[in-house]
Amino acid sequence: YQGDGNRERPQPASQDLDAWNAYVYDRLNPAGDHNEIWQHSGGCRAHLRVVRNTITHEILSTAFARGGHKSADNKAEGRS
Repeated sequence: YQGDGNRERPQPASQDLDAWNAYVYDRLNPAGDHNEIWQHSGGCRAHLRVVRNTITHEILSTAFARGGHKSADNKAEGRS
């Protein structure tokens, strides 16, 4: 797990310390479906986008962070 997949990083040149502090330290604790970023560190080292229910821990969908979306049942979506 590498973090919340919904967070928006401030512009790299931004010197707004409040925005950077909020980005680094402020976290929500959502209940229900949540978009997360994971890394398959024990295997291919790819970064993944995972939608996980934080109450049941059910994985609802997965996708490579850079394209190639697959659902939780491992079927390609959005491709013919």
